[in-house]
Amino acid sequence: MSKDKPTQTVRMRVIVVAPPPGVRFAVQRGRSELLEPSAEHVDAIQFDFSLRLGSPLPEGPNLLGEFAQGSPSDRFVYVNSGTLAGQTESCWSRRAKLKLASIPHSIVEAAASKAEAIIEVRVPGTMGDGGPVCASVKPQTVVWRLVQNIA
Repeated sequence: MSKDKPTQTVRMRVIVVAPPPGVRFAVQRGRSELLEPSAEHVDAIQFDFSLRLGSPLPEGPNLLGEFAQGSPSDRFVYVNSGTLAGQTESCWSRRAKLKLASIPHSIVEAAASKAEAIIEVRVPGTMGDGGPVCASVKPQTVVWRLVQNIA
């Protein structure tokens, strides 16, 4: 790392909207640790964390850190549910991938330049089978946007 340029971080917020009742969700940290929700309501579960900015990649932003999974060309965040979120009695064992390359460069740049900015995404929490969201979430079903932190 260059001594001249400090490491830039961006604040992230994942909101799971309309989760199935009684199913626990958590964002995966590293291989097996879990991030608990920062806010939880019947109709939405919110997770807040930060990622570091790496050198830009041709296919999208290069976001790094303990919540970023996968190779540089296919980086994502896991949203785990049921037993994978620590709910041992659940009948569900699922996790959803949120592809970080689908975040527009302009949003990442704006978030990196403003301390109060947060990159937010809302994810549908329930699949057609009534269970929790799983697999690679299609980029067209989620919209990444820049929001201001309201402390």
